[in-house]
Amino acid sequence: MLNEIDLSRADLNLLVLFETVLEERNVGRAAERLNLSASAVSHGLGRLRRLLNDPLFLKTPKGVVPTERARELAAPIGDILARVRSVISTAEPFEPARSRRRFTIGTSDGFSVFLPPLLDEIARKAPGIDLVVRHMQMETAFSDLDGRLIDVAIAPFYELPARFAAQRLYEEEFVVAARSGHPFSKKPTLENYCRMQHLLVAPRGDPSGVVDELLASRGLSRRVALAVPNFLLALDLLTKTELVCVLPKRFVEMHAARFAVGTAKLPLDLGASSIQAVVPKSALMDVGLVWLLDVLGSDQQ
Repeated sequence: MLNEIDLSRADLNLLVLFETVLEERNVGRAAERLNLSASAVSHGLGRLRRLLNDPLFLKTPKGVVPTERARELAAPIGDILARVRSVISTAEPFEPARSRRRFTIGTSDGFSVFLPPLLDEIARKAPGIDLVVRHMQMETAFSDLDGRLIDVAIAPFYELPARFAAQRLYEEEFVVAARSGHPFSKKPTLENYCRMQHLLVAPRGDPSGVVDELLASRGLSRRVALAVPNFLLALDLLTKTELVCVLPKRFVEMHAARFAVGTAKLPLDLGASSIQAVVPKSALMDVGLVWLLDVLGSDQQ
């Protein structure tokens, strides 16, 4: 990426600046994270642009967006910084109680049951560590990890490219959720299920999902009367309608006290899903990130 001439005038801090602006997509927020002025960040970006011969970040009304070249550089720069941090960590071991790091976790609200125990553990052992939870689409999970937009992806992954490592957090099963006292709970048969009007959680607005594919394989179908972008909205709407919705069981149980929603066994075999924490293998040299993975794993046992 950098030749010998460039290295003679390069500054490792510029790579940190690149990483931070890429994550924040905003010069002001990047400056705040780096304890710099916005003008200092802008000046550093100017040096990077000259060094790499590319605009790197383009201004928009809401912040900045990376150029194609910046997206290409995200993974190699992330690898370089991970290796440097690993080297430094051998001289100065990661101490959770003293750390002031910020970790970004990519997931969806339906798989956020790891958060309460994780926050409790951080409050007890690492009160200076901050978390950012970023909404993640499964289709972009690997590119988000490669681009260092997130440190960890948490979701049910079924296939992983060789460059990633996974740690199992817990097993999740899916149930039919509906308002308390809903007629379906008294007769949760497949025939009755197909008669219901359904609510579907579809972040991209798709009118069908895995359940519809499984039904179609049996020559059956259902009516998806409403599709919404997230799980919490689905829970709220279930309390106010006659709709039913397939949701993660642990997620429903976590919010049971807030929503008058009951569950019934899904009359289809979706199987259990293993919720995993996934990181690039190169990031396993980061002692702090390994600590976070250990906490995530122990909290879900």
